[in-house]
Amino acid sequence: MPEALPAPVTDSHTHLDTTMEYTGLAVDELIRRAGTVGVTRTVQVGCDVASSQWAVELAVREPSVVAAVAIHPNDAARLADRAGRPALDEALREIETLADDLRPDVVRGVGETGLDYYRTSEGRGRRAQRDAFAAHLAIAARHRHTVVVHDRGAHVPIVEILDAEGVPDRLVMHCFSGDAADARVFLDRGAWLSFPGTVTFPANETLREAFDVVPLDRLLVETDAPFLTPVPQRGWPNAGYLVPHTVRFLAERRGIPVAELCAVLVQNTHDAFGGPWPAWCEDPDNAR
Repeated sequence: MPEALPAPVTDSHTHLDTTMEYTGLAVDELIRRAGTVGVTRTVQVGCDVASSQWAVELAVREPSVVAAVAIHPNDAARLADRAGRPALDEALREIETLADDLRPDVVRGVGETGLDYYRTSEGRGRRAQRDAFAAHLAIAARHRHTVVVHDRGAHVPIVEILDAEGVPDRLVMHCFSGDAADARVFLDRGAWLSFPGTVTFPANETLREAFDVVPLDRLLVETDAPFLTPVPQRGWPNAGYLVPHTVRFLAERRGIPVAELCAVLVQNTHDAFGGPWPAWCEDPDNAR
């Protein structure tokens, strides 16, 4: 366990369901451990109908968690390939039903959606990803939710679709992986850029240069747990309680006090996801 942060922060993107499998820890224990180091808010992100439903159920019973629901682009491609377009359309209808939850502290995001050209080659799979991304943008617009974008090897087509379909009022580039020029393109469209543990990897100077151009009010931090574990615990499963490593690294890189960055990150998460979490999340002692 890292040293606790001096003020609360938010893990803006995680997969607690998968993290349980990788760590052997129950979800309540993962949330508790994160709280002990100051990570008192969580955005639990769905990748398919089942995990999106699980995210909603968790957010209903756990006030420190809000849900984002979607079909991950790779899942969209696989579903269309295995079962055809009607199956993908049905899955998207189920995601819209989940997104229509009227409880403001339960579902706040549609994601992760977007494009992944690293794992999916040109053809039917990429067409399914593009169609699903456009459908998710429409769902988010109808329900006034934040859009959480997965972008791997697809910066240009993602921008093209955003511009064609309409840039959402609240747009989060999850696990940002571009360079400084890419960062400026998304910043020009009002996006928040979310940085995971990969920014701490020694070889990722290009990603750190992208971080350098991000205004403080457009910055988020995440785990994408159980993946992308920050240095010095790279190689082990990631979890919310490891966020302090990334926060301290970014504060040092930016040359500001850690407590100042924590306060910025909390405000940014509120802005990016449509409002504050419950008031008790302000005090990490309440989560210990």
